[in-house]
Amino acid sequence: MKFESLILAALFVACFGVCALVMGAMLKTTPTSVQLASTSKTAAVALVAPASCSLPADAAACPLANG
Repeated sequence: MKFESLILAALFVACFGVCALVMGAMLKTTPTSVQLASTSKTAAVALVAPASCSLPADAAACPLANG
């Protein structure tokens, strides 16, 4: 019975240590910021507009093909 108690106590200490390390790593790290907006507006329009659409001079919208 003493051996089993020692093994359980050691397992508890090991699991507690792993959980503490994981929690510390989650709380300490800071993610890098992601730049979603482009600095160039023409690059953003080129990424959004389909290749078959020729934008007018004011870049309002693509005309509909059927009418």
